[in-house]
Amino acid sequence: MADQQQQPTAEKKAKIKEGSRDGRLSFRKFGEHQLRREFKELAIDKCRTEINAFGKCAEESGLMVVFNCRGFNKELNKCMGIHNSHEAFDTYMKENEELLKAKIPGRNLKANAGK
Repeated sequence: MADQQQQPTAEKKAKIKEGSRDGRLSFRKFGEHQLRREFKELAIDKCRTEINAFGKCAEESGLMVVFNCRGFNKELNKCMGIHNSHEAFDTYMKENEELLKAKIPGRNLKANAGK
């Protein structure tokens, strides 16, 4: 009898599970995730020369990449730090707020229903 009281019921388990899913499954988060992915791709494009330089150095250095390519790694991190920072993403989100709204599923249905 003590074992039955300690074990959570299926309803309690479902509520716990549902509560932890809110952040992952919210539509706004989905839109932000899509926007973040595009933002990261833009950052990679902006730092393409640094990425290629580090990649070439790494290919040539083999296991010594940690020591031989420090300068390239610092340049790459500096570039990505500028173009892939939280502040830059916040700015990008503000500039693309309409795009964010378009990426939120169900939002377009509500907007078109009023027309």
